[in-house]
Amino acid sequence: MEAKRAQESYTEMNELVLPNDTNTFGNLMGGRLLYWMDICSAMAAQKHCKNVVVTASVDNVSFKRSIRLGEVVTIQAQVTRAFNTSVEVRMEIFAQNLPLGIKEKSNEAYYTFVAIDENSRPIPVPQVQPETELECKLHNEALQRRQMRLILAGKLKPENAVELKSLVELFDHKG
Repeated sequence: MEAKRAQESYTEMNELVLPNDTNTFGNLMGGRLLYWMDICSAMAAQKHCKNVVVTASVDNVSFKRSIRLGEVVTIQAQVTRAFNTSVEVRMEIFAQNLPLGIKEKSNEAYYTFVAIDENSRPIPVPQVQPETELECKLHNEALQRRQMRLILAGKLKPENAVELKSLVELFDHKG
């Protein structure tokens, strides 16, 4: 299976925050944002895999700033790395106040998807060919994020997490 350029999976989605999307403080509800993020990242994963995918994990969703009623949410998603049957998708989320012309990053997250066949069985996915410096960095770090996900899911013993061990050793040498 031929590798695909990371940029080929790039997907962007925009949503206007309406009253039904907000809590009593006029802020976008976190669950609504997670829903939009799942849709956008699934589109990026399907674009890369050229196949149906299902969400396998949601991790490291960090909320840096509230998103207010009337702002436009822009979600940018791109596959960072492919494994055997799964892909990791990184998202950056921005909130924009159109009248003021202010656009700020509000969130960042990683989702993992598994490509499946018509019988809901995992199938192989194309590898990712990173090109830019950032794509290469995210691609290389994806192994550490994957090992952390597998440890937390009880699918990998910490002593077998080679990539994480090398990261810990790096910090031990700096300390």
